[in-house]
This record gives sequence, C-alpha cells and structure tokens, in this order.
Amino acid sequence: MTTASPKPTGQTSGSSGPLVGFRVIELSSTVAGPFCGRLLADFGADVVKIEPAEGDAVRLMGEKVGDASLYAASILRNKRLIALDMRRQGAQHVLRELLREADIFIENFRPGTMEKWGLGYDVLSVENPGLVMVRISGYGQNGPYSQRPGYGVTSEAISGLRDLTGDPDRPPARVATSLTDYITGLYAAFGATLALLERLRSGMGQVIDAALYESAFSFIEPHIPAFAALGTIATRAGGRLPGHVPNNLYPTADGRYIQIVAASDSIFRRLIGAMRREDLLIDRRFATPADRARHPDAMDTEIAAWTTGKNLAELEDILAKADVPAARIYNIADIFADPHFRARSMLPSAASVELGRATMAGIVPKLSRTPGAINWAGRPVGEDTRDVLGALRTLRAADIDRLEQAGVVFQRRESTGNQATPEKDRTN
Repeated sequence: MTTASPKPTGQTSGSSGPLVGFRVIELSSTVAGPFCGRLLADFGADVVKIEPAEGDAVRLMGEKVGDASLYAASILRNKRLIALDMRRQGAQHVLRELLREADIFIENFRPGTMEKWGLGYDVLSVENPGLVMVRISGYGQNGPYSQRPGYGVTSEAISGLRDLTGDPDRPPARVATSLTDYITGLYAAFGATLALLERLRSGMGQVIDAALYESAFSFIEPHIPAFAALGTIATRAGGRLPGHVPNNLYPTADGRYIQIVAASDSIFRRLIGAMRREDLLIDRRFATPADRARHPDAMDTEIAAWTTGKNLAELEDILAKADVPAARIYNIADIFADPHFRARSMLPSAASVELGRATMAGIVPKLSRTPGAINWAGRPVGEDTRDVLGALRTLRAADIDRLEQAGVVFQRRESTGNQATPEKDRTN
C-alpha cells in the first residue's frame, strides 16, 4: 500500500528541490499537462513523460533548429522520456506497472478514455491507494460539456476571459501564447502538491479535476460578484484597468509606449510633480481616486499630452526618479538585454542532446532553502525508454525486447544514454 512517503526514483544525484523522491508519470500532450509536469520536475520530482513514437504534439509548436524543437527543449526539461503506443494493449499494461510505483499521474485525455483502457482511478487506486491522479480536460470530468474536445483557446472563449482581452473597438484578442493551458497547468500542479500534503495525514491519494475553462474563468474574479449584485457586464478596456485611474499605456515621442500606474493619491501627486502640472491637483475632476475613475478620458488626455512630448528613455528616467510605477512594454529582445532578468537567473541555459545548450525561462517561484534546478533540457523521443522500463521489477530485458519488436515501446537507438550528468542551469 502506498504511504505518505515518496517512491524511490531513478533521478540523477544532482536532483534537488522539495519534490525529490516523488515519482510522476505524465501521459499528456501539447501544453497544459506537460507544463504541469515541468513545474513538478523543476522542483525535483522524477517525472517520466510518455510520448508516442512520433513525439508529443508540442514538438511541432514554435521554432526549430534543424529538426530539434526549441519549445520542447524547455517544456520537457528535467523529464525522463519514454515512448509507448497507447493504442496497443501491451502499452496499457506497461503504464499500469509504472503507476504501481508512482506518486502522481498526469493525464489529459477526453474524460472516459482512461476508463475505456481499464485505467480509471477506481482501478488504479486499488493497486496504489496513495496515487494522486491529475486529470486535465477542457470542461471537467462531468457536466454537459465534458465530452467536447478541449482546447485552451476555445475553453478561454467560454470562460469569459477572452471577451475581456483587447481593445473595446475591436474583436476579442488572444495573447500570443497558450495562456489558458499555462493557467490550468499551474492549477493542476498546485492541486497535486496539495494532495501530497493531505496524503501525509491520510495515506490516501485522490483525483485532481483541472478544467481549462474553469481555470481561465477564475481569472475574471472581480467581474463575477459585480454581475451577480449589479448586473454589470464587464467589457474590453484596452490598456486601461477600469476603476483604477490613471493606469494605462501612453504614447511617447519616439513611437513607443509606456505603462503608468498612479491611481492612489500619493503616487498621483508624485506623477503630477514629475509632469510639472500642479494645476491638475486642484482640478475637481481629479481630486480623488473616485473622481479620476469617473473621468478616465480626461485624465488620459492630460497624461498623453505630456508623454508624447518626450522620448521613452527620458520618461523612464523622470518617472523612476519620482518613484512612479512605470515601465516600457518589453519585447523579447528587451528582456534578453535587461540586467534584472539575468541577475534573477530568469534566462538560464541547460545542456541539450540535440541543441548543445538551450536557453529557457527560469524557475518560478524561488525557494530560499530548497530551490529547484534545471538539470537538462528536453530530450529526444524515447531517450529513456529502456532505462525506465528496465527498472520495473515485472519486466526483464527480454520482455522489453519483445515489446519493442511489437511496436509497443520505442527506444532512440542513437542515444548516448546517461554517460554523464548534464550541467545544471546557468545564466548566460
């Protein structure tokens, strides 16, 4: 019977973090599930990711260097990768054996798929009562929409978050990243760690039901009670934060934009001083935060008249000296040039089998005593199949050979194996 203690793992001796000793089996694709697994792997969990022989769909997303996916190098980092054809019964048996010794199981198939394979939680928990099963789907494991295909962008549309994104005179916009998938992956990892904490008391696992639409819906929190109590339907506000004025993007003389936030009275006075427009302090339209919230257009007009007369760098300097919260709108080139990102180790590089080294986003959050680490970048498909399966007590080398010959498992033949422990993360 599974207890509160983590399972022995096959991690390298360089593994660190609060989740060291916990084993995670990740049977998920694209973004939400792999991101959930990546978060757990960053903090020391031994994450074994299962892909088909052709690779996870995430390997087809984003830019490549040759045939190597740069996105996969990041989101699959710190994971041991095995390849199984889950359409074959033999693969389902292998998965079941892996789950006997796992602490967390991440899956993102359409609800009911695992049950069709005989791998529902009712079965898995009999064999491993302490197993925490993370189920990621578009609309949850039950309800009238549960069988709809679940994609982040469509779930985001239903959540209400998409309707609030963009400018009011244009159709709803999307953020140029898989936002809802990332939000859901974060909630899923949070739920998994909560379940591990509870398991310390009960010794029992449980199911985490993480729905894409609910994860996105939770981010429109202030608008929910407003509609329930007042019937207010929130609308797109562009660069503004409604009811919090001034808080907007303002154009500069050199064609850039600067975000300025000065809604509180103390910061507003500092902004007015920096603008040298003390006359605005006695303007009744701007006397209090509530007054400013009632006159956002007039307020923004006054500030924009000032910002358009100065270049971005000059405005940044003036506002920094006045202690007014402000920032240019960074692009990725700005981020790579910024000293703060490097000082905070937010652009580490890690050893990569295919790329040599790969630069990626750093670990968040930063723990003072048990921080996470990046031990290696995402590996090729099937890199660790034989190593992982060979550690199972129920499979011998001859069994794995037969599975490989039958197309149930796949091992990358040109693999160099684990001859050296990859260098840990560093800041370029």
